Amino acid sequence: MLILMMLPLFTFAAQPESSSVQEASFASAVLGEDIQYTVYLPAGYDEQSAYPVLYLLHGRGDDMTAWLNIRADLDKLIAESMIPPLIAVLLDAPWSERANYYVDSAYTGFPKGHPVETAFFEDFIPHIEATYRALPNREARVIGGYSMGGYGAMRYALAHPDIFSAAIVLSPAVYSPLPPEDSSTREFGAFGKDLELFDDAIYQSLNYPALLPTFTADLKMFVAVGDDEWKNPKPEDFLHDLDMEAHLLYSHLARVENIQAEFRVYDGGHDWNVWTRGFIEGICWIAPSLAGNP
Repeated sequence: MLILMMLPLFTFAAQPESSSVQEASFASAVLGEDIQYTVYLPAGYDEQSAYPVLYLLHGRGDDMTAWLNIRADLDKLIAESMIPPLIAVLLDAPWSERANYYVDSAYTGFPKGHPVETAFFEDFIPHIEATYRALPNREARVIGGYSMGGYGAMRYALAHPDIFSAAIVLSPAVYSPLPPEDSSTREFGAFGKDLELFDDAIYQSLNYPALLPTFTADLKMFVAVGDDEWKNPKPEDFLHDLDMEAHLLYSHLARVENIQAEFRVYDGGHDWNVWTRGFIEGICWIAPSLAGNP
């Protein structure tokens, strides 16, 4: 016994459980086809009854896997208690040749537009909350996106204030009052009508200048962009450079009484050097008011 008492004590810590990522799909009644998505489940997912949910929208031409760039960052932020454990849902949005801008399209040409926004709110969110341990209230829902997805995150937060309490808007492909002539917003029918690929009135009715005058909900929106964004070559389009447009968006948001807005300009272009940094700072800024935060 004396010998045993003199031996040094060793403790062997169990390896921390890692997060998991799963690909899934379900049949959307609104779209009449399957919606594909990837879901991030935090370490110890089965140990907690319900979690906040972060919905992430990819950019034009990309797919849901692009957001896996921040998986390790989510793991680290949760492990260090910078943010609460949460579920992250990565939607795949292939419609309008992956340039749908997450809106309901009235374009009837080929390929025909889809009611993407209606499907997101009537089918997608209810499916997620019925399938996973998701807290079903606005204080527990965050929407985020980059580029085209930044436009979608901005619109969803402003047009559906009963659903989202916060948004992370990165290098948003948002133009006011109208996009330049060579913008992809005009090319694929997202803002089209009948056989016209782009309709000025539809675009303006969906954009933030039309949404802010009547906005009354409490909302946190984090906007970030790089200082090396692509520069429009036409002198008349210089205000449509995305760093300029992002600042204009922030300037409008900051004047709305119930919106808490933050704006960052990072050293970088239209890429993950900017988006990763913006995502990390944005989700940490939102975290204190996120339902489920310890």
